[in-house]
Parts: sequence; structure tokens; C-alpha cells
Amino acid sequence: MELDHLLGKLKMDHLEAQLDAVCEQAARRQADYKTFLVQALQTEWQGRYQRGTELRLRQARFPWLKTLEQFEFDFQPSLDRRQVRELAGMSFVERAHNVIVLGPPGVGKTHLAIALGIKAVEAGYSVLFLTLEELISRLVRAA
Repeated sequence: MELDHLLGKLKMDHLEAQLDAVCEQAARRQADYKTFLVQALQTEWQGRYQRGTELRLRQARFPWLKTLEQFEFDFQPSLDRRQVRELAGMSFVERAHNVIVLGPPGVGKTHLAIALGIKAVEAGYSVLFLTLEELISRLVRAA
């Protein structure tokens, strides 16, 4: 069977699209078979990971994208940076715990919620962003 046909059958679309570049890079480095195979599979995995992340970001329905790196901790000195870093590690998700962010308007609650949501998406979790109003509306309709 032809390589392109096999890659199609195995649904290795990302590797198929970049196969020539991967082969050229392996030839330049004079890579052995095992190293070439690792590079080829990494190319496919990276493409799948990127596509999955993009899909989960769209499904999350964030109103905008904000990261923890963009958060101005100096603007909110009462916020415990260590606790935010711990939350960014996603251990609360693994333990099936909830996080509730409370405070007056304009302090960065939405920014933090979105940033933690993006971290969860990058870790491979599915996320859905809802405002409190949307959540209550869904709960009322479900009841």
C-alpha cells in the first residue's frame, strides 16, 4: 500500500500534511528509524492536540480569551497568587471540587474564571463558561 493511503486509513491527517517536511528534517539530521518515527508521531500528536484544544475553546463559549499571564496581580493585591497558581494546576478538577470566585464588580473575577478555564482546556478538559444568570436560567428551564 502507498504511504499516503495508509496515513489516510489511519487518519493521520497532520502527519500526512507535513510528511515531506518531517522526512527532510530527518534526512538532514541523519536520523535513525526510531528517531524518525518519534518525530513523525510527535507531529501527528501535536496536530491532534492543537485541533482538540481549538475545538474545546470554541465549545467553552468564553466571551473573550484572557490568560493568567495577562492578569494584573498588582491591581488586585488581596488576591493570593499562590492559591491562583495552585488552581491553575487543575488539581481541583481532578478532585471534582468547585471553585467559586466572589467579589465586587471590576476586580477581575471573569478574567480569572476564563484564564482557569483556558488552563483546563489546555490540560484536555472540557469547559463550559456560563454567567450566573445563564446558569440559573438553565436550571429553571430544567426544573
